[in-house]
Amino acid sequence: MKITSLFIIIILIVSSFTEKQVEWTAIGDSITYLNEHPEETGNRITKGYMTRVVEKLSQISYINKGYNGWTASRVAGEIDNLGIVSTDVYTIFLGTNDWWSGVPLGTLNDNIENTGNKTFYGSFRIIINKLHSLNKKAKIVLITPMQRGDFVYIADKNNNAWGSYKLKNGQSLAAFAEAVETIGKLEKIEVVDLYNNSDITLENMVKFKRVKDETSGQYVNLTYPEYTGKPFNPDKDEYPYPPEAVAMTYDGLHPSDKGYEIIAGMLINVFKKLDL
Repeated sequence: MKITSLFIIIILIVSSFTEKQVEWTAIGDSITYLNEHPEETGNRITKGYMTRVVEKLSQISYINKGYNGWTASRVAGEIDNLGIVSTDVYTIFLGTNDWWSGVPLGTLNDNIENTGNKTFYGSFRIIINKLHSLNKKAKIVLITPMQRGDFVYIADKNNNAWGSYKLKNGQSLAAFAEAVETIGKLEKIEVVDLYNNSDITLENMVKFKRVKDETSGQYVNLTYPEYTGKPFNPDKDEYPYPPEAVAMTYDGLHPSDKGYEIIAGMLINVFKKLDL
C-alpha cells in the first residue's frame, strides 16, 4: 500500500510539472501559407508567424491551413473539403484577398442570419460554425488584414495591386478589418487587430519603391505617398523592391521577418491571455 501510494504521489508530482500540449490550426491566405514556403519569397523571409509563436510557446504545435491567394469566401465555400480537424485553438487570418477580389463586404446581418459565402460577413459565419462543430470548447482568435502598400509579386511582376490607401470596387480594406472586429465582438472572441494596432503602416511597408521617372527615364526611389499613382509596366520595368527596400514587408504586401515578428508577438500576447 505504501509503495502504491508513493507511486501515485510521484505520478501526480510529475504530471503537475508536465506542460499541457496545445494544438493550433492557423487558417489563412498566403501570409499564413508562406510560413512553410520561404523559397517562394525569394528567401526574403526565414520563417513565418506560426514558427515564431511556437518557438516562444513550446507547449503549442500548429497545423498550417494557409492557402495562397484565397479569400474568406473561398475558404467558406470549401470548408468541408480542407481537412480541418479538431484542435484546441484556431486562428482565422483572412480578408486582404476578399478586398482585392471585390468580394462584397455585406452586413453583420449576413453573419447573424448565415446568408452564405457571397459576402465577407457571411463567409465568417460558415467558417466559425465549422470550427465550433469540430470542437465546441476550442478557442478561436480572429486576425484582421494588415494595411498594404503597392504589391508586386516577386515571381511574376504581372501580379500586382495598389495599396490600401485607395478603394477597390468602392470598398476600403479598413472596412474589412472593422468587420473582423465586429464579428469578434459578436462572438465574444479575441481579435488581433493588425490593421490598426500593429504599427505596420503604409509609411513603413517598404523603405521605398523603385519607379521609372517618366521624364528622364531614370529609376528613382520613392517613399510613400510619393510613389502612389506612378505608372508601373511589368513588361519593361525592373522589380520595384530590391532587397534594400525591405521593411515591414518584402513586396508591399507580404510580411518580412520584421513584420512576421510583430504579428507573432501580438498573437503570443493573446494566447497568453487565453492561458493556452
